Order: sequence, then C-alpha cells, then structure tokens
Amino acid sequence: MDKQGRLSGRERQIMDIVYGLGEASATQVLQAMPDAPTRTSVRTFLRILEEKGHLKHRKEGREFIFAPTRPRERVGQSALQKVLSTFFAGSIEQAVAAHLADRGTKVSPDELKRLESLIRQARAKEKLS
Repeated sequence: MDKQGRLSGRERQIMDIVYGLGEASATQVLQAMPDAPTRTSVRTFLRILEEKGHLKHRKEGREFIFAPTRPRERVGQSALQKVLSTFFAGSIEQAVAAHLADRGTKVSPDELKRLESLIRQARAKEKLS
C-alpha cells in the first residue's frame, strides 16, 4: 500500500479530509483545509497519494473525484500494528499503559465502559478458541 514510505503531515491532512468527506475533488480538499496551500499543490499531493496507492480517482465533468482505496478502519489497524510492533514489542497492554500514564490523557466514563466491554468480548473470544 504505502509504496513510498510514510505520509507527510500534509498528506495525512488531505487523507483525513478525503476520509471525512468519503470522496473529494481538489476544490473540496482546498476548501476544507484551514491552512491551505495553492490549488496546484493540493492537486500534486492528491496525485502523489494516488501514486502511493492511498487514493483512486474518477472523472466527473472537468474534475477528478478522489476516494480512498481502503477503508479508514483497515488503514488504522495496519498503522496500529506497526506502532505496536515498533514501540511496544507487539503488546497492546504496554501501549494502553503508556497512553493512560500520559498526564494529558483524559478517559471519559463512557470510554471506560466501552473498554471494559471490549475486554469482556476479548475474554469470551479466548474461551471459544
């Protein structure tokens, strides 16, 4: 997928916009960027993201409409696996512990309930294995 390495900050910003909209033209991306570069730069980034395999396009009238090649969740799972293996020896426990130990981390009661539910589901899945 990511044939040419990691995404730059601007590339991540554009991917976030395209994921948020579902699909987008260069004009829509440009309008959604708070610190937008030139229109030519946006088009160049879109082309690069397509070359890297992150986007595909179709022509609609005079504009290209870009869409992600993979669902956001799958891309996120892949990125998470890389982070886990690189920084936490593959341990989700170590990653969560590091995140929760950060002073800036705020976990709402609703998030804690959802985490508890996910842990229960993981335990139930393990029992079935």
